[in-house]
Amino acid sequence: MLKKFAHLLTRNSVVVLTLAVLLLIPSFIGIVSTNINYDILSYLPDDLESTQGETILEDTFQNAATSMLVVEGMPARDVEKLKEKIADVPNVSNALWISDMLDISVPKEILPDTLKDIFYSSKADSTMMIIQFDHPGASIETMTAIDDIRALCNEQCFLSGFSIFTRDIASLVASEMPTYTILAVVLTIFAMLLTMSSTVQPFVFIIGIGFAVLYNMGTNVIFGEISYITNAIAAILQLGVTIDYSIFLMDRYDEEKPKFSDRRDAMASAVVSAFTSLSGSSMTTVAGFMALCFMRLALGKDIGLVMAKGVIIGILVVVVVLPSLVLQFDKLIHRWHHRTIIPDFSRLNNWIIDHRKTFTALFLVLFIPAVILQSRTEIYYNLDRALPEDLGSIVATDKMKEQYNMASTHFIILDDSLPANDLSDIAKKVEKVQGIESVLAFNKFVGPGIPDEFIPQEIKDFCKKDGKQMMMVNSSYKAATDEENAQIDELNTIVKAYDPGALITGEGPLTKDLSEITTVDISVTNVISILAILLIVAICFKSLTVPVVLVAAIELSIFINQGIPALSGTVIPFICPIVIGCIQLGATVDYAILMTTRFREELRAGHESVEAMKIASNAADRSIITSALGFFCANFGVAIVSKIEIIQSICSMLARGAIISALVSIFILPSILLCCERIFARTTKDWRTTPKPRASRRRADKKAPAGLPGSAN
Repeated sequence: MLKKFAHLLTRNSVVVLTLAVLLLIPSFIGIVSTNINYDILSYLPDDLESTQGETILEDTFQNAATSMLVVEGMPARDVEKLKEKIADVPNVSNALWISDMLDISVPKEILPDTLKDIFYSSKADSTMMIIQFDHPGASIETMTAIDDIRALCNEQCFLSGFSIFTRDIASLVASEMPTYTILAVVLTIFAMLLTMSSTVQPFVFIIGIGFAVLYNMGTNVIFGEISYITNAIAAILQLGVTIDYSIFLMDRYDEEKPKFSDRRDAMASAVVSAFTSLSGSSMTTVAGFMALCFMRLALGKDIGLVMAKGVIIGILVVVVVLPSLVLQFDKLIHRWHHRTIIPDFSRLNNWIIDHRKTFTALFLVLFIPAVILQSRTEIYYNLDRALPEDLGSIVATDKMKEQYNMASTHFIILDDSLPANDLSDIAKKVEKVQGIESVLAFNKFVGPGIPDEFIPQEIKDFCKKDGKQMMMVNSSYKAATDEENAQIDELNTIVKAYDPGALITGEGPLTKDLSEITTVDISVTNVISILAILLIVAICFKSLTVPVVLVAAIELSIFINQGIPALSGTVIPFICPIVIGCIQLGATVDYAILMTTRFREELRAGHESVEAMKIASNAADRSIITSALGFFCANFGVAIVSKIEIIQSICSMLARGAIISALVSIFILPSILLCCERIFARTTKDWRTTPKPRASRRRADKKAPAGLPGSAN
């Protein structure tokens, strides 16, 4: 069936390419129709109290996003006019300022301390306005509203809050993506030009990979939305991971050409071989990505599904579209040649193998310090750290910290049926918690015994709705710090003593839950990816020991990669250990598999183990270097261009990881394989002998005389 399909493809290359181009139309439609989610905290599980609180803020108080506007040196009348304009902006649910409680003609010096401390700074000539939005902070409606508010403001105004931070991320990603995508393509082509003898071949490969990337991004519409991290790195990762598939097809095609008079038949044979081999070898990469789906943080599932789909689409494009491209450009590919930079490694490999005991000892010695170092690498969870300091949201957050001693805001949601005395006690106790700067609550705005009809509607809508009462608590601590996490625990103890169903939400509680969940996710995903790849390699080699050695070699590479930040004193984003642990293992274990497969082939050919290893190393090194260099270049361009630290860190660690895995596979793995070769022979089926086809065995069983090999007796 596969042979017939391959024959049909190679006889209709123009039709295949026409269909491939036409499929780009729905792909572009899918890309435009796929929403991009810029709020990482929205990927937290729904069963958390912090996310349940966010739902109440959105559904009950229409306060899914709250921002603070600091206005410096502006007369009160002008601030009032600005407030009215902001309140009229579509999708703004409320703009709360001092004028909603008192006439602005009242001098601020005689205002009650409760109001003065909230709306005016004692450190600067500024006032603060609270702005609420109808929709979640990462929604298109809120982002549009933020742009409209910024258009109303001048250089005296500073808009802060998590929704503003999200808006700035969206703008930064949109401005950066074209640059680092082009840079990744250019650097990858450059890498292929250095390692491939054909001048045209890299450009043909990039066209083929381009089809795969666009198909993958277009089919993301089935998920409805993807995260901005996935959107930013998916194309780069797919480019780096699937280069190998194109190289394999081309190498196989060149091997088959001398065997056939018609190059189309040679390509059909190459397609059959490529599909069989790639469908097996890609399983480790898919397993690495799918391990991310076991994270409680749904961001892992987002990245994992998109990238696993990308690998599968990449293979399909290589065996369906790329053959037609190669056939169309075959003459040009084989006409224009140049020297490659990859030297002959025979002398180096001989030296490595001659010192195999030293390199095996090095492997064992490096393992323990590498594990210790990676465990000491510090991780951060405060998302605003991922942005440049000169962005508007970061500047405004610094203003809030400097002038109002406010670094984050919590929202406490209580049952409104609680007695007024209890609500008052809660507010007083919350105010006394260390690091709490101010509390906005219904009882803080109105005195006892004041009828509801005398209370401004803005205050009612802000604090009380549908049987719930909300307190807005401003903290001097930044999110994701130990101080704020301890503060949140203390607040929980206070409010649940009065209302067991009370909820605390906001950036701080959400980030606290993020840190607790991802700490577990790191361990879970690493274990799952290791077990899955151990199983896949065990099945491929029919061995109990080969997968342990190969996975251990790449795990050493991962530990070294993750331990380097500890040496340099660099703090990395929380997502890096999860993504690197799964993706580097899944994508680069192929280097180790390639080396081991070639070693086994030479043993089966009758070579003694040392000689077999020398031949295998000389043959495999070129492919490993080409693959690793392509993966490195695809990610390195993003790492040097991106100003978003999460994206920059992921790509820089992936680029570094590819090189480290390649070095381990070239310098250390051959020695380990030689030292373990006898163990492999005892624990691996057909390690040194080529297995006979099943049909041949059955025929031998029927014909062999009794008592001889192959006999039933």
